[in-house]
Amino acid sequence: MALKRTLRADPNISMSSMTDIVFLLLIFFLVTSTLVNPNALKLLLPKSTGQVSSKATVSVSIKDWGEDRYTYHINGDEQPIAFAEVEDSLVDLLQNEEDPTFSIYADETVPIKEIVQVMNIAKRNHYKVILATQPE
Repeated sequence: MALKRTLRADPNISMSSMTDIVFLLLIFFLVTSTLVNPNALKLLLPKSTGQVSSKATVSVSIKDWGEDRYTYHINGDEQPIAFAEVEDSLVDLLQNEEDPTFSIYADETVPIKEIVQVMNIAKRNHYKVILATQPE
């Protein structure tokens, strides 16, 4: 009594699930790579040799708008806010932080008076400040 096996295993493997996984990984890395640079505004930062290893959770950018006018941007937002609203925005964003720290990104054409005004906000609220610069 000879029994023959009629079904044979198919040695081919479907690669459609593998291409789906590769495509999803590609999308994931493209999306996360855009989040690496928190400062989306193009600023010419002053150069410095001393770099800080601390990481700030919030950034304030100051841009020269011309004719002694300056715009303030929180976390690289394209929409500027008035200087009177900067302190309220910082307090809202840093209220739950254990070690509240924010960084100032000021264009090199912005006078020091404007930067000191933002630093005074940090002093009033007991925040730490990092002045962002470009490495030399």
